[in-house]
Amino acid sequence: MGQLKKSITAAVVAGLFFGGAGVAAADSWRELNLNTSGASFKGAWAWQSPKRIPSGLHVKGTLKDEKPKDGHNVYLRLRVYSYPWGEIRGVQGKSVKVDEVLSDGAVLVTKEVRLHLCRDRGSLRPDNCTPLQVFKRK
Repeated sequence: MGQLKKSITAAVVAGLFFGGAGVAAADSWRELNLNTSGASFKGAWAWQSPKRIPSGLHVKGTLKDEKPKDGHNVYLRLRVYSYPWGEIRGVQGKSVKVDEVLSDGAVLVTKEVRLHLCRDRGSLRPDNCTPLQVFKRK
């Protein structure tokens, strides 16, 4: 009976350890550095666990206008799963802290986020943007 109890305890401890490792992997942060002419974003991203609300792609860092005297603003342009495009706007000539969880209306089913950094060049010239980054939850 003593040996069975030790085996069960070892199995429970192993299950808790490896279960915790899965949750930690869901929240592991990765570097995200985007640069385009006149704009930069330096930060990190991580997929939050579906057990967390809101669940989705967590992005945090600094959005910066690299050419403060050019009269143009900067923004992160993003699209969650199949929802319309949205923006996280910067402030012209300044740096802004970003700490956002990008999730869709159903919160727990966010499967894909597309994101890129742009400099708003007005209505007569196209914005210059980084290549689109696609983040997929596995």
